[in-house]
Amino acid sequence: MSLLTINAGSSSLRLSLFKQTRNGLVQLAKVRHDGIDRHEASLLDEFISLVDASEITLVVHRVVHGGRRLTTPRLINARVETEIERLIPLAPLHNPSALAWIRLARQLLGEQVPQAAVFDTAFYRSLPEVAATYALPRKLCQDYGIHRYGFHGIAHRAIWNRWREIRPGVPHGGRIISLQLGAGCSITAIDQGTPVDTSMGFSPLEGLVMATRSGDLDPTLITYLQRQAGLGTEEIEQILNRQSGLLGLSGNSSDMRAVLDSDTPDARLAVDLYCYRVRKYIGAYLAVLGGADAILFGGGVGENSPQVRAKILQGMEWLGVELDTLHNNDSVGKEACISTAKSSIEAWVITVDEASVMAHEALDSMSNDH
Repeated sequence: MSLLTINAGSSSLRLSLFKQTRNGLVQLAKVRHDGIDRHEASLLDEFISLVDASEITLVVHRVVHGGRRLTTPRLINARVETEIERLIPLAPLHNPSALAWIRLARQLLGEQVPQAAVFDTAFYRSLPEVAATYALPRKLCQDYGIHRYGFHGIAHRAIWNRWREIRPGVPHGGRIISLQLGAGCSITAIDQGTPVDTSMGFSPLEGLVMATRSGDLDPTLITYLQRQAGLGTEEIEQILNRQSGLLGLSGNSSDMRAVLDSDTPDARLAVDLYCYRVRKYIGAYLAVLGGADAILFGGGVGENSPQVRAKILQGMEWLGVELDTLHNNDSVGKEACISTAKSSIEAWVITVDEASVMAHEALDSMSNDH
C-alpha cells in the first residue's frame, strides 16, 4: 500500500508519498510549495508523475475544521464532504482549500482511489470544558455550536511525538508548551500527552498574531467598525483574516523574513507585537500547567528564525529558561536544543512531521474500522 498525503495550509502545499512495509511506513518522496494562493492542479499532477500513480492506494488530506462531528480520521464520502463544506464559515481560509484538493485528487487519480481526512480539531476533542467554553449564554452556544475547537492539532501532535522520542526519560512526556509558528500561529499546553489549553478557538483566527490574521482582539471592534466605518460582515472577515497580522502591522509584507529585514518602525512593531503575544501566552500556559519541562518551537518561523525565538524567550531567565545563543543561531531548519544545560525548562527546535502523523492516523483508523 502506498499513501499520498496532501497538506494544504493557508499559503503552502506539502505533498508526501509513503509505502507501507513490514517495518512500518517509509517515506519515498516529498515536496513543499510556499506562497500558494490558489489550487493548481499542475502541482499535484507534477508530484504524482514522479511516482507510480497506479500504486497509490489511499490519499490522506489534512482538513483544518472537523467540528463536533468529525473528531476522528474518516474515509471521505458525500456525507463527510458535505460536513467539511458546512464548516467553511468557521475556517474560511482552509476548508475551501481542502475541498479543492480533495476534488483535484479525485479528478487526477479517479473515483476508485479512496481518500481519507485527518482533522486538526480532533486533537482537542477532549479539551477540558473550562478551556473549551466561552462565557456566552449556554443556549446560544448549544444552538449554534459555539465552542473552542482548537486547531493545528496535527502539528502539535507531531511536536509531542518527536519530544517523546528525543526525551524518553521524561515521565509520561511531562508538561510541554508547543509552538506552531508559520503563516498561521498557535500555542498549546500539553500535560502528559493531553492538550489542556490552546490559543486558537472557535476559528483559526483567535490567539497569536499571524501572517495575515489578527489573533486576539476586543470583540466590540467588530460592531464598532460596522457602525462607524460602515463595513459589512464579509469586509470585516476579509480584514481580520487576510489583511491583518504581520501584513497589516508592517504595511508591506506577511512574510516574517521580509518584516525582519525591514528597518521601518512599523515593521519593528510588527515583530515586537508578534513575539510579545507569544511570550504572554507562554506565561499563561506555565500557570495552567503549573510549570513546564520544555518549550518547543515548530513551523516555518519557529524552525527557521533564531531572531524570533530569541525575542520570544528574552527575559525568561527568572522562569528557568536560559537561551544558548550559539545553538539558537545555528539552528535554522534543523532540530536542536537551544537552551543552556542549567535551564530548568528546556527549549527545543523541533522539525514538524505532519505527514507521518496524517499517514499513521489514517491507517490506524482504517484498521480499527475493520
